[in-house]
Amino acid sequence: MNTSELKEFLDSKVESYNNPKFIDSDPIQIPHQFSKKEDIEVSGFLTATISWGNRKSIINNATRLMHLLDNSPFDFVMNHSKNDLEKLTPFVHRTFNGDDCKCFIASLKHIYKNHNGLEAIFSKHATNDSLQESISKFKSIFFEIDHLKRTQKHVSDPLKNSAAKRINMYLRWMVRNDTTGVDFGIWETLSPSQLSCPLDVHSGNVARKLGLLKRKQNDAKALFELDSALRKLDPNDPVKYDFALFGLGVFEGF
Repeated sequence: MNTSELKEFLDSKVESYNNPKFIDSDPIQIPHQFSKKEDIEVSGFLTATISWGNRKSIINNATRLMHLLDNSPFDFVMNHSKNDLEKLTPFVHRTFNGDDCKCFIASLKHIYKNHNGLEAIFSKHATNDSLQESISKFKSIFFEIDHLKRTQKHVSDPLKNSAAKRINMYLRWMVRNDTTGVDFGIWETLSPSQLSCPLDVHSGNVARKLGLLKRKQNDAKALFELDSALRKLDPNDPVKYDFALFGLGVFEGF
């Protein structure tokens, strides 16, 4: 396929998958349970954090976590007591356990109390064409309070060559307003043009088959290569193609 044909093909796949039906089988359904901006932010961040592995397991565990947070995630973050945190102890999703969860709740409280919230951090440290430096800065702020060293692995750093798939996915949820009701678009201080594709095994393999990506590892260098290719197809909304790459890989076995 030439560039024009590739764009037409991928645009049609975006249309197929970037619609409300996508929500039913995706972890994004968890923040869709809430209407308050801060509840969407917090539930989305925690859900994205555990979004690796079996999708059904992700959704089940994220649902369980929201229940542990009294289905009021922002209020829990801001007003929890030490006793409240203890009920998080049994929580586990793969290598993310109750101790990690407690650290995350404490860090989120610190961010909302001292840094004006999640959106403010990413906006403050964004560059014109990328949020990867923002993600790295976010990690340093997230762990500036006392924390377990083991918990650091659950927030990726693109400046240390991570593709940061989960946090890039989270940023897509918050920043991109797709007008179809899937992504939220509640962070208006950032632009979809700054977003990077959530690069994982599925999207990476499809991108390679389509000639959008040559690098074999799914790391920060591969992400930059893929971003550059997708920005040529749509500089204003390059990450819409995440729906096409993911859908082709997961649902169509492309």
